[in-house]
Amino acid sequence: MANTLKKIALYTAGALSGMALSFSLQSYAADKTDSRALPVQSIRTMAEVYSQIKANYYENKKDEDLLENAMKGMVSGLDPHSEYMNKKDYADLRESTKGEFGGLGMEVGAEDGFIKVVAPIEDTPAERAGIKSGDYITQINGVSTRGITVSEAVKKMRGEPGTQISLTITRKDSPKPISVKLTRAVIKVNSVRQHLLEPGYGYVRITQFQERTIGALNDAVQQLRKENGGALKGLVLDLRDDPGGLLNGAVGVSAAFLPEGVKVVSTKGRDGRDGMSLSALPDDYMFGPGTDPLYKLPPEIKNIPLTVLINSGSASASEIVAGALQDHKRAVIVGSQSFGKGSVQTVLPLSNGSAVKLTTALYYTPNDRSIQAQGIVPDVEVKDKKRLFESREADLAGHIGNPSGGREVTGRIIDDEDETDQKDQDGASKDAADGKEEKEDIAARRIPNPAKDAQLKAALDLVKEPAQWQQSLGLAAKKPAPKKEKDKEAETGQ
Repeated sequence: MANTLKKIALYTAGALSGMALSFSLQSYAADKTDSRALPVQSIRTMAEVYSQIKANYYENKKDEDLLENAMKGMVSGLDPHSEYMNKKDYADLRESTKGEFGGLGMEVGAEDGFIKVVAPIEDTPAERAGIKSGDYITQINGVSTRGITVSEAVKKMRGEPGTQISLTITRKDSPKPISVKLTRAVIKVNSVRQHLLEPGYGYVRITQFQERTIGALNDAVQQLRKENGGALKGLVLDLRDDPGGLLNGAVGVSAAFLPEGVKVVSTKGRDGRDGMSLSALPDDYMFGPGTDPLYKLPPEIKNIPLTVLINSGSASASEIVAGALQDHKRAVIVGSQSFGKGSVQTVLPLSNGSAVKLTTALYYTPNDRSIQAQGIVPDVEVKDKKRLFESREADLAGHIGNPSGGREVTGRIIDDEDETDQKDQDGASKDAADGKEEKEDIAARRIPNPAKDAQLKAALDLVKEPAQWQQSLGLAAKKPAPKKEKDKEAETGQ
């Protein structure tokens, strides 16, 4: 029964709307053990508000609109990731998980009543326009985004490919709002790409977890092996600014590097009740019947030194992968602390074709660590000197706290006191330098260059030094086997 439930549940862990998608056939029913009566006085007050609007508001509003707004407010008030979706919103949600849609190409969430960019998706209009993680979208085509939901904002930003849209954004390090014009495009997200950094050492970047990601990872590793002319000696997995995606994809990517059958992630619901537990097994990551997408994965991938790059833009599904590989001491995590989006949203279809997305559980790593509002702490911290501001889950108003306690990690302006290079004080020169750096940063993501990427260099250096890699994992380096007497005699010439 558990396996059947796993197969019919499609969880989405994306930071776009902080969602885990489950096409559930259940409708809400009151807990039989809960004998509390309905709050009659509150319901009566709500009816009075409705009556006052119908009687006294300056224009007549449709009953359907009033009730839909009431439902939106009721659900959005729970936490930053719960949301009521009408038919169109629900259709857009399902479309966005397929890896191809029309729009700008960025993952967004809500904070302080505005729409906030979690991360731009690589090689999309948003990234090419210079939009960055942590930006606030304050206007869309000149209309304020204050108070609108994430789904409403996404709907406004999507449109026919080739049409233009203007956004006004605010940025922590910018003294005035920034206006950008973008041309909508069909967003075909290639979620995996690879590069041979040097002989024996490969690099794989995952930009988002989709239905095709597991198979694409398999293809990428095999391509690296082909380019290398044989087995790889080490691999760097880049999950920086990966806002998440499908949970099945995260489980499958983890399974590519872990022993078969080990736990990858589990959930706990209300009052800490155990929920779903997913392991490195095809039944837990395949989307349906067919061939295992990890079929014929090169065997050395399970054992060669592996490092994982994360930063404050690594959220949800990418945190699940990093946490699983870290707990099983399979990979050294390098970079900066991740976003901290560790809650599960279940999308429950309603009878009229709409749906409600509710936070139903929290994610836990194999060692029973909650990701929520804290994220994954890297084993080796390496700052990104080009990143001027970090944004995290704990910054969101109404966010759920970490059930295990401990310090929540919020966003911050990066302190550059340790920088040796002095910033250009001339405004025009600084703008030109920033533009050049932005272009170089985008180019660096296309073709990874350890010489210009301190985090990548640290990750590569670790996989090239197995003893140092094991030490960073917290494992003792393997001692060489004692030599036989004959070998000793041969060395001394006896």
